[in-house]
Amino acid sequence: MAAEIVNPRSDSSTDQDGGAEPLHTFDPAFALHRGGKMAVQATVPIRDKDDLSLAYTPGVARVCTAIAEQPELVHDYTWKSSVVAVVTDGTAVLGLGDIGPEASLPVMEGKAILFKQFGGVDAVPIALDCTGVDEIIDTVARIAPSFGGINLEDISAPRCFEIERRLQERLDIPVFHDDQHGTAIVTLAALRNAARLTGRELGELRAVISGAGAAGVAIAKFLLEAGLGDVAVADRKGIVSRDRDDLTPVKRELAEITNKAGISGTLEAALEGADVFIGVSGGTVPEPAVASMAKGAFVFAMANPHPEVHPDVAHKYAAVVATGRSDFPNQINNVLAFPGIFAGALQVRASRITEGMKIAAAEALAGVVGDDLAADYVIPSPFDERVAPAVTAAVAAAARAEGVARR
Repeated sequence: MAAEIVNPRSDSSTDQDGGAEPLHTFDPAFALHRGGKMAVQATVPIRDKDDLSLAYTPGVARVCTAIAEQPELVHDYTWKSSVVAVVTDGTAVLGLGDIGPEASLPVMEGKAILFKQFGGVDAVPIALDCTGVDEIIDTVARIAPSFGGINLEDISAPRCFEIERRLQERLDIPVFHDDQHGTAIVTLAALRNAARLTGRELGELRAVISGAGAAGVAIAKFLLEAGLGDVAVADRKGIVSRDRDDLTPVKRELAEITNKAGISGTLEAALEGADVFIGVSGGTVPEPAVASMAKGAFVFAMANPHPEVHPDVAHKYAAVVATGRSDFPNQINNVLAFPGIFAGALQVRASRITEGMKIAAAEALAGVVGDDLAADYVIPSPFDERVAPAVTAAVAAAARAEGVARR
């Protein structure tokens, strides 16, 4: 459905302040977003002049002086260690694409309230009016002293890979591109449980990923790191393979570590006999291609709002079906991962988020399902109150084990 059109000339389109309203004012999404979805709230009272003198001048000067003399005190006497910047340039927003920084703000606000709701982590949405790699890196690096972590969001590939890498090299706080790693972590958790349900190991499985953008590349690398047998990744021109001469540097690197079976050609050809389909492309996979997969296959069709394979079709052939939608079982939703990951990293004041911390998060998430494992329950609901504490604890423990924790 297209976005609602604002008509500033309509008699019913202006409020008391003269602001424009959507033509269809009954739309509950607009009603909910009116005035934004979040606000800043004080954690200390200002009731009288004594409170004011402590919270601001002259009391604040003593705290500032102490931090100047011992910089590490900033973690104890400011919000730094409990707040994340949610940063975007608006170039790859949800399924909307390059809609710009202002139009991305509703999504970034949403991300910030999910941090708070599901992980107890404060977050600030920041939409940047620049798209150059160097510009974004310099801008984020300059605002980083205010934050304990940086969550990069909805930045288009392939720039997102370099931006994340260089920022993590430059900063001593966690930098995490959720479109890559959050999706990969939840996918691995669901895949582990699907394999457990069907009595298989990850090393026995061959997967095919549709989509070679941020999520597809990260999922492929992460699943291989976790022990997946093999994975082939398809972009618009077919399987990413060494024999192609049109690959970007990111895809050339991907071709070196994936597709051990040496498959070339189309996505449909790669699906023949495959054990797993993972969709992060928004395309459509023909039913005969799904039917050609191995017996007991898994179909994770995660495009929103239209999965690459409709669940009704996938269930004809697959043992486990997952989507990105909340109205079907087994929703692969990043909110299962990023709040707990940042909560755990901030808890121990981690300098970065390692592969070990991400794998620990996936294992913890899979473990929440426990003995209730079933074909329609390989991944917990975002509203399962066990999720964030389990992921938080696992990530904090892994950070300590990997030597990146500072408390």
